[in-house]
Amino acid sequence: MTSACDIDPATGLLRAVTQVLSPHCDERPPGITPELLVIHGISLPPGDFGGPWIDRLFTGCLPVDAHPYFREIGGARVSAHALIRRDGTLVQYVPFGLRAWHAGVSSWRGRTACNDFSIGVELEGADGVPYLDPQYERLAALTRALLQSYPVLREEGRIVGHGDIAPQRRSDPWATFDWDRYRALIRA
Repeated sequence: MTSACDIDPATGLLRAVTQVLSPHCDERPPGITPELLVIHGISLPPGDFGGPWIDRLFTGCLPVDAHPYFREIGGARVSAHALIRRDGTLVQYVPFGLRAWHAGVSSWRGRTACNDFSIGVELEGADGVPYLDPQYERLAALTRALLQSYPVLREEGRIVGHGDIAPQRRSDPWATFDWDRYRALIRA
């Protein structure tokens, strides 16, 4: 598996990765470009890895009768720009120039509505479950590509976890995410 990532500047899409485009996105407000990278954690159902359920959630096709938990989230209109699965496979749902619906009610440095100015990347994981080497490697490669495309992300504090922007509601990517390791890989 190559960990390099290449973003087509004309489309905001990654080259040579799986695209499962979500209808749950829209234009960013006029004049707004990505200024924040938000790292999330997700598994569907909670604690289960693999399967089609994250793709189905982000495309609005999650069958609520497939698992009891899905009844709680089945009507959600959510997405992320990208997902990194346990094996490092990268899936893109929303072009980076568009607004994905990943952050919900959120605030960063006094600015609300973080979806307007952020990129959301999901890691397939669960609270208490360590992330895997291929995920860190792919996330670092994706981050380097994003830093190249959106240099403002290089500024201190512009890469955060979901729990940092929505602490009353979320704690992902959880304590099992090794921020020091991730930062070292970005610099490698």
